[in-house]
Amino acid sequence: MDKTILIVDDEAGIRSSVRGVLADEGYRVLEAEDGGGALDLITRERPRLVILDIWMPGMDGIELLRRIRDSHPSTPVIVISGHGNIETAVTATKLGAFDFIEKPFSLDGLLHVVDRALEARPLAGSPDGEAMAADAAGAAALERRLLARPWPWTQRTIRRSVVVNGQGLHSGVRTGLILQPLPPNSGIVFGNISNAATIPARIEYVDSTGYATTLYHDGVVAKTVEHLLAALHGYRITNLLVKMQAEIPILDGSAAEFCGLIESAGIDEQGGDVDEIVIDRRYEIGDRDGGGEYLCIEPADVFGVRYVLDYPQPVGRQEYVFQFTDTEQFKTEIAPARTFGFLREIETLEKMGLASGGRLNNCILIGENGIVNTPLRFPDEFARHKILDIMGDFYLLGRPLRGFVTARMTGHSDNVALLKLLRERFELQ
Repeated sequence: MDKTILIVDDEAGIRSSVRGVLADEGYRVLEAEDGGGALDLITRERPRLVILDIWMPGMDGIELLRRIRDSHPSTPVIVISGHGNIETAVTATKLGAFDFIEKPFSLDGLLHVVDRALEARPLAGSPDGEAMAADAAGAAALERRLLARPWPWTQRTIRRSVVVNGQGLHSGVRTGLILQPLPPNSGIVFGNISNAATIPARIEYVDSTGYATTLYHDGVVAKTVEHLLAALHGYRITNLLVKMQAEIPILDGSAAEFCGLIESAGIDEQGGDVDEIVIDRRYEIGDRDGGGEYLCIEPADVFGVRYVLDYPQPVGRQEYVFQFTDTEQFKTEIAPARTFGFLREIETLEKMGLASGGRLNNCILIGENGIVNTPLRFPDEFARHKILDIMGDFYLLGRPLRGFVTARMTGHSDNVALLKLLRERFELQ
């Protein structure tokens, strides 16, 4: 296998550092200090991988990326930048970059990305990609059949990187999201574009549960992860890198757009079974016979949730039962249910620095006399949204669960408390 890598950067020091670490790993390294020289080397040498800087005199990295994609679409490109942000990362990914790394970067982190890029499946347009495209109709039909009925848990990722822009619900900051495939046994991992540090989507990294679930590890924070994790749970994605900047965008307040994003990427069946955590008895927190918060999980054939919500009017009592037997059922019954809040709480949340991104189109607002801003998608949408949150939070165990959850008036903190109990019982690492 050809192990030639091209480094394109106008800074000689950067080229030298990257060349040294790649050469130590046995790669043949080529160098170019501008776009014109890079295109000439790509045509003559056909490198397996290109690592290019965004900010260069003359032809910048974005324009060079466009030209590489047009002339050599099967060559993976890693983009690096000293002035990156999520918008730059999203732009590069939309143009076909395999990954985006911000300077100063860890050389070990760069090697990890290089390994992933060289192991990745060829894009459509390459010889293997053309064969994949020829079989796309049959694969799509098979996938539709698989999504229509239960199937055993196996390792899965997405076929290609996808991006989405949006706004953080609590930060109010415009943000974005890049989903990238990962090899088997990688798990779900959150990463910030500013450094190589990552956060595994695991219960031990939960930092806070106030109005949303937040993860923290090694200086990286991932806020409001529950809706995305619910969609990954619903599509049984087990290996994925989520590149982000502090907070997952809220989009329309549900998981519906995340479902569309996953479907646009396609699903890659990687083989290898995923062991479910099979609940052996009842585990519970709270008072089962009282009227307050209560959460338990009991043995069952599949994962399911019964949620009971009982608020004063104008909400009243809502109850919904969901049995997770296939993705299509999750997509239609649970994913569209949106987050909700009371008008009287908005001022309190804003004083806490939360809900700054709440808008009429991404949150159901409840006033004294009823819904203020939008018709409900379901009569019991609030109970369904609570199930959505449970499906997201419960995916933080790192493995699927087989058991039935009963929840009454609970939230993220209750979910995390029960998950910690299960982690200890099943000695999950």
